[in-house]
Amino acid sequence: MKILYSAWRTKNTGLFSNARFLGSIFLSQLLALTISSTPHRAGAADTSEDSPRPNVVMICIDDLNDWVGYLGGHPEAKTPNIDALAAKGMAFTNAHCAVPVCSPSRISIISGLHPTTHGSYELGPSYTSIERLDDAPTIHATFRKAGYQTLSGGKVLHHGFKNRLSKDVDIILHGRHGGPRPNEPMNWNPRVWDYGPFPETDDQMDDMKLALAAAEHLQQPSETPFFMTVGFFRPHVPMYVPPRWFSMFDRASLILPQAPLQDMSDIPTNFQNMNQIAPGHQKVKQSGKWRGFVQAYLASTAFVDHCVGTVIDALNRGPHSKNTLVVLWSDHGFHLGEKQHWAKRTLWEESTRVPLIFAGRDIHVGQTCDQPVSLIDIYPTLIDRCGLKETLALDGISLTQQLQNPESPRKQPAVISSFEGNHAVRTKDWRYIRYRDGSEELYDHRNDQNEFRNLAENSDFESIRKNLATFLPVNPAPEVKPEASREFNNKDLRNRRRSSGPVQR
Repeated sequence: MKILYSAWRTKNTGLFSNARFLGSIFLSQLLALTISSTPHRAGAADTSEDSPRPNVVMICIDDLNDWVGYLGGHPEAKTPNIDALAAKGMAFTNAHCAVPVCSPSRISIISGLHPTTHGSYELGPSYTSIERLDDAPTIHATFRKAGYQTLSGGKVLHHGFKNRLSKDVDIILHGRHGGPRPNEPMNWNPRVWDYGPFPETDDQMDDMKLALAAAEHLQQPSETPFFMTVGFFRPHVPMYVPPRWFSMFDRASLILPQAPLQDMSDIPTNFQNMNQIAPGHQKVKQSGKWRGFVQAYLASTAFVDHCVGTVIDALNRGPHSKNTLVVLWSDHGFHLGEKQHWAKRTLWEESTRVPLIFAGRDIHVGQTCDQPVSLIDIYPTLIDRCGLKETLALDGISLTQQLQNPESPRKQPAVISSFEGNHAVRTKDWRYIRYRDGSEELYDHRNDQNEFRNLAENSDFESIRKNLATFLPVNPAPEVKPEASREFNNKDLRNRRRSSGPVQR
């Protein structure tokens, strides 16, 4: 068991680095759940008058960490469809969110602006309630202005396309629903963290209803290019998926995340004492539910992978297979006990690392890029790849160079913020964290992919630490407090926000 676990946590960044992944790709190809790719050159996307502008299908997944086959995050993860998509395109293996919590992460992606620009670091403010975003068009608005038909369904923006954003989307594929829930908790109370085999069949799940709605549209001809966003909820809590997905994983023999208590001995005390809006790790262990949570997360991931496959299969079989660009991402990572933590809201690898895949028209097949990239890079990249003539003030940097040559270096590392005043810098080999009170962490990912050894106080690495600190945000935007936003009227959220925070004051 220990040998197996050690092999798992040495996370593979090479796409074809293990036999299990190759097996999943072979199976996926047999099932024909791959995306068509047109032979192409090493230059930019073909957006000449003789070539129609590519359609875009953007698949958004909630709370999916690196527990997918091609990222090697868990040896028992079953994600053949996402793996097949990675094998048919460019997989970014060192991709990170801009902020590790749903609402501000999605605002950042859809606006192309970093939290240090718009000021949303936590749940609460919606896109339209943040004054700094009044002149920031959503990516949907930009594509619609360029003549694209825009379609969206499920959870793309945390608060949906409401108020002035309602005009950004032409067609709603399916509502923003998390899925059916049992009448009583199955394994955990409060129910927001519950899990279990429910309901009985896939067709009762809203994610599947969304996948089928998207699939139906992808089967229809269209003379107008389209920009489609498909937002799946799972594996977000509560983790309810039909029984067949739970049966794929033997709870008794599952490999659990490595979470040694001594790992916290060199962590600044301010972040150790953060008020988690999640079950505490010791409480989970004492309850005997740790294996159940891991099984539920793997089951939910396998289910959402099936939903992804439904969409991609429909695209392959439809009239748009050769002229569509697909991008898949998750809004942030997720802890399942690592560093004694659950869920997100940290600046560690488990919370920030996410799947990011580009595939389809004019994308090189079967390559990986281990350069540090941010989800805010998606917006400018799609503008480039689709040949849109837009000049926007975006914080992200186009990934066109890396899509042409995955070895092309990134001058700008990925910068992540969690709550106001706390930031991380992720390069190809290093993670540097500085908290609001000045305390620091430094991890060498060449030798410590688990981030067990904090090197911030080791004088041998002082020059590296100082260099990484030069990438910290300068004059970041102050936080837009929920109670200061124009649409805030939820008393429960207001009370929760006032009682939470990353540091112990």
